[in-house]
Amino acid sequence: MPSLGADMEAGTLVEWLKTTGDKVERGDIVAVVETQKGAIEIEIFESGVISSTLTQPGEKVPVGAVLATLDGEYHDDHPPLEAPPVVTPAPPSKKKAPVQAPKLTKKKRPRISPAARKRAGELGISIDGLTGTGDNGAITLADIEKFPKAVPAPSSSAEAMRSAIAAAMSRSKREIPHFYLDTTIDMSRAIGWLEQANLERPVSGRILYGVLLMKSVALALNKTPELNGFWIDGRLQPSEAFHIGWAISLRGGGLIAPAIHDADRKSLDELMEAMRDLVKRARAGGLRSSELSDATITVTSLGEQGPESVFGVIHPPQLALIGFGGLVRRPIAVEDAVAVHPAIKVSLSADHRASDGHRGGLLLKRIDQLLQSPEEL
Repeated sequence: MPSLGADMEAGTLVEWLKTTGDKVERGDIVAVVETQKGAIEIEIFESGVISSTLTQPGEKVPVGAVLATLDGEYHDDHPPLEAPPVVTPAPPSKKKAPVQAPKLTKKKRPRISPAARKRAGELGISIDGLTGTGDNGAITLADIEKFPKAVPAPSSSAEAMRSAIAAAMSRSKREIPHFYLDTTIDMSRAIGWLEQANLERPVSGRILYGVLLMKSVALALNKTPELNGFWIDGRLQPSEAFHIGWAISLRGGGLIAPAIHDADRKSLDELMEAMRDLVKRARAGGLRSSELSDATITVTSLGEQGPESVFGVIHPPQLALIGFGGLVRRPIAVEDAVAVHPAIKVSLSADHRASDGHRGGLLLKRIDQLLQSPEEL
């Protein structure tokens, strides 16, 4: 059972997508697990043949428990995939007996999204015999919602997520020596360039200004690697990859920050597409385990509206969090004059064990410099 964040203690196996005897390659989705964050698709980090499955659907098991065994005789030609860092959660306060489930049969299972499967379970709807409207007849969340005699979903999932977030953030504030910095960035050049660039694009292909913020953070981290990575087993483990955890507010309540991988290497168009896809899947319950476990830094943005500043709490074992406040118009000194420009406040919450205020200040300064030349992002 993988750790999908510092707030996770256990998960419930929902479904095996691969079974004994199946060949798998690194990155394949092999199972669906239910956590406080919803139904998560679990990826495998080695290639081989599944020799046995040790956990049955319906069982709730702690992080680190063995779900299946793998025979490594089957290999591909790719280099090994780096496994996500392991976060050791506090031990569960109560040990519950596993829920026994019927043994898997060989009959063909209907194709269904994790979110639709979860909703069907809440409503007591059997998916056997249902035909979906998704690709290749897959059952979607919309298909389940249209089913007769639907009832409102319980709020227990949102409450569980809130409790898990509170526990993780309490641990973070208790164990991590935070320090905070902030600065104000003149966004007139970035906003002006973005408005002009979007005039040449179809509506569906326009870029949100949050993409500029994400790319500037990813590029700026190259100069301050001690703020990009993890603090594990009492030491800094910097990451050479820049996987930006983008904070997403869920409609049912709660917050989640899945990663956009290699954000520094993606173009603005690629980042925009990745962001749209991530937000859609996060709110529909279709995230992958790697997206929840390997973010090297978290970025939160209050959007074009909202409070002027935000000071976040670091998500362990990460080293820092960048917060962008709402976009406002304020007086800005331009050479010897004062003009009213769009501006944002950007804040840094960082781990003092890994870095200091000088290095944090360099990171914020670099973000500012990059946003003054948006055409180079």
